Amino acid sequence: MNEPVLYFDYAATTPVDERVISVMVDCLGASGNFGNPASSSHSFGQKARLAVELAREQVAHLVGAQASQIIWTSGATESSNLALKGVAQERAKRQAAAGGRPGHIITSLIEHKATLDTARQLEEQGVDVTWLAPDSEGLISADAVSAALRDDTFLVSLMLVNNELGTVNDIAEIGRRVRGHGALLHVDAAQGAGKLPIDLSQLAVDLMSLSAHKIYGPKGIGALYVGPRAQQRVLAQIHGGGHECGLRSGTLATHQIAGMGAAFALAAEVLEEEAVEIQRLSDLLCDRLAEIPGVCINGSPTQRIAHTLSFTFTHNDLDVAALGESLAFSSTSACNSAKNLPSHVLLALGLSPQAASQTIRLSLGRFTREQDIARAADLIRASLIEPAFWAVAQAR
Repeated sequence: MNEPVLYFDYAATTPVDERVISVMVDCLGASGNFGNPASSSHSFGQKARLAVELAREQVAHLVGAQASQIIWTSGATESSNLALKGVAQERAKRQAAAGGRPGHIITSLIEHKATLDTARQLEEQGVDVTWLAPDSEGLISADAVSAALRDDTFLVSLMLVNNELGTVNDIAEIGRRVRGHGALLHVDAAQGAGKLPIDLSQLAVDLMSLSAHKIYGPKGIGALYVGPRAQQRVLAQIHGGGHECGLRSGTLATHQIAGMGAAFALAAEVLEEEAVEIQRLSDLLCDRLAEIPGVCINGSPTQRIAHTLSFTFTHNDLDVAALGESLAFSSTSACNSAKNLPSHVLLALGLSPQAASQTIRLSLGRFTREQDIARAADLIRASLIEPAFWAVAQAR
């Protein structure tokens, strides 16, 4: 009997935890908590509203925010769109009234496409954008941000954890410098929440994008943290009822929201224990793959999470198609994979398209086991082709 495919693509998405599913099911069906949270005149709506507000508290607790600062969205992509477009449009509105210019934002070349594409759209609308390149370790330094700040810089948008490399930016120091300058800081924390401690009561972060499906919650639900300095400085992108403090209209999906709340509450309980175990498994995987000649780990060896690893095989060709039959991994981010393009993150890091094609991302998670590590390493070794044999096969 064939062995099941191993799952090492937790950075793309995670399975919904059974404990989260249980909470979600309670919000479905005629006997469940199916009411519209906006229907305050009867018990069905009131009960649904309680579930929504509990989830808001659970999400806020994990990231050290206040429940009133959490705005529900359809996911981190929408959250980032709301943050960037909302802030830029609110500023443009004020500037237009005063006869000013659109202004300047800072982001990096290795952000998620939700940020990159949104920043490009703003650029087309007249906003000046500085695109910071990562250093050799895949990090955006506070000094690089400081050097790029201008008098008219009103927003900086950077990710906490890079989705392809697992590298962790020094958001605390970056935030101090951005706040000292007077600009707002937006942080994409989709890959960081539930993996690293986050305390927004201490960080100089004004807006933060969060996602449920990266930490064992459902797809299609996310949140945007809106801190005190960003309030009244974000314009809504979806209109039709004034829900979520007027920032995001639409009937709230109680089951999705309750699921996100449960996933964040569970993450708060197991964060430290889970981080230790995943670090142990990550170290085992690195040790096993280090035996392969020419294998390189991309990104900082220390300023990173253990969950996400990017390996380039420089001395061998990797049969990606064959490997994919037994091992679920990523050869780029999901947003690039859909277009069959080389990773923009790896290219920005200085890798050639050829090297990027011989790079895989392996991401570990809650249900990864030690025996999975050994099997994954064996599968990767079996998929390596000596360059000389590969050249002969291509010639044929």
